Amino acid sequence: MIDLALYSEQEAVSISSIALRQNISESYLEQLMAKLKKAGLVISTRGAQGGYRLALPMCEISVGDVLRALEGDLRAVECTAHTDEGCQGEELCVTKYVWQRINESISRTVDEMMLDQLVAESRKAQEKAKAHSVDYSQNSCSG
Repeated sequence: MIDLALYSEQEAVSISSIALRQNISESYLEQLMAKLKKAGLVISTRGAQGGYRLALPMCEISVGDVLRALEGDLRAVECTAHTDEGCQGEELCVTKYVWQRINESISRTVDEMMLDQLVAESRKAQEKAKAHSVDYSQNSCSG
């Protein structure tokens, strides 16, 4: 999604270009895009100039939206009290409180992080990498 956000501002981005930049197989990326499209996070355009774009502004897409679209439920542990089997010790269980708090914390954290923030961090990282790269072409040695 960060790659798509970075490169789809002007035109739709092809699966092959994302796959190449991110070193991900095209078939796997197609599966991910299908899930993201179903969730309403990306839109696709067919044809020679086709590809994918974000369906919403970056500031409206949370990391939680993306993770839920791709992974489903984000709970670290599902308490058996919430299943058909139930839990025999539910009334005395303190552990469910711990897992509930952990699950709420995970959801809150990923829902507060927005795609535009990740794109900004990605751009900073790219700039930092460029600043630290050394141009060896100017220092050629003749043997």
